[in-house]
Amino acid sequence: MTPKAEPITRRKLSHEVVDRLLAQIESGEIGPGSRLPSERELMDRYGVGRPAVREAMQTLENMGLIAITHGERAKVIRLEARDMLSRIEHTARYLLTHSPQTLEHLKEARSMFELGMVKIAAERARPEDLARLRQAIKDQEKAVDDPEAFITADVNFHMALAGTTNNPICTAVSEAMLQWLREYHVEMISVPGRESVTLAEHRRILEKVEARDAPGAARAMSDHLNRVSKLYQDPKTAAKKVH
Repeated sequence: MTPKAEPITRRKLSHEVVDRLLAQIESGEIGPGSRLPSERELMDRYGVGRPAVREAMQTLENMGLIAITHGERAKVIRLEARDMLSRIEHTARYLLTHSPQTLEHLKEARSMFELGMVKIAAERARPEDLARLRQAIKDQEKAVDDPEAFITADVNFHMALAGTTNNPICTAVSEAMLQWLREYHVEMISVPGRESVTLAEHRRILEKVEARDAPGAARAMSDHLNRVSKLYQDPKTAAKKVH
């Protein structure tokens, strides 16, 4: 039996230009900080018109790979892990806004991530890492009457834990998840004395990290996250509970 023929898909010329430039960027032929060829050079090299080249350059800019400045040749950006995640910030916010289940998925992912991270902190934390964790707790102690400052110090504590891994991807992922969740921190469902409970839990986590007790640090973090998970809700859901 003759196999069914698959139709040949016609591609836009700009897609071909993107693929060829991507291959050069990914191979290092055009490295971070390097300038891309001019529009005219690309037109002559690939035998395409100016619209195809400009559309390709716009696609690469939207991907976060190049920077386009008027009057200059486009330049390949030096990327860090944080840049990679910043590209999906608006998409993440949209998902969280329009899909309540996404918020639950994010809380679950954060829990799995932080439980693994706190174990690494207990194993690797250097004196300077412990100093940052202690400072974050001191900042929280000073901000018990300022909810916004208290939450900022809370985020800084968890960011300091991420920093102990000395892994830029862990740091970037932690920062992204915490910032996305921060918008869903519902103060209206908090209970009196919540700040003192949070501080006690953070001190317990730090105590286990200082003692190099990885399993104990994970248990302390699990207890903490199971409680605070309730403070992150869709605002509409929280409002219904209040009323």
